[in-house]
Amino acid sequence: MESGRECMAPGCDAPGEFRAPPLEGPPSGEGPRGWRWFCLDHVREFNAGYNFFEGMSADEIHDAQRPLSGWERETRAFASTGADRPPEWADFADPLDAIGARFRTKVQRSRNDGKPLSDRDRRALQVLGLDTDADRSMLRARYGALVREYHPDRNGGDRSHEKALRRVIDAYQHLRHSPAFAG
Repeated sequence: MESGRECMAPGCDAPGEFRAPPLEGPPSGEGPRGWRWFCLDHVREFNAGYNFFEGMSADEIHDAQRPLSGWERETRAFASTGADRPPEWADFADPLDAIGARFRTKVQRSRNDGKPLSDRDRRALQVLGLDTDADRSMLRARYGALVREYHPDRNGGDRSHEKALRRVIDAYQHLRHSPAFAG
């Protein structure tokens, strides 16, 4: 016997390798009730005769089978730093609406013209100091103004603004190729 257990079926001395639901009745002593252990043939026999709903009333069976069974209570979050807060489930009738709302606000934010903006697009617009509804001409004009402000050739050789200039150039290069600013 490899598992160290015998099949619990009367008269069977095969190894009890397969677990079945615990024995009925109150737990004996400390801890939960123990599992039943059967050989393959007897666990198949047990499963064929097992009825989860046995002893339940029609209303209890209906409650256990309804589509949203278990959704009426809010679950505990694993961790939250406050930066990316999950939606309040109580605000939604359908759990999938809550998931979709979170997806729409996080990933698919769009401009007034309907073009989607990614988080990277939004960060680049912030670097340039532009509104989300800026167009290509506003983008070019703001880029030119910031380059003139930060470039060492335009401000007496002052190289203290090199990092800011690099961020402006990177932001402009990203937005130039972004679908939100496609021409």
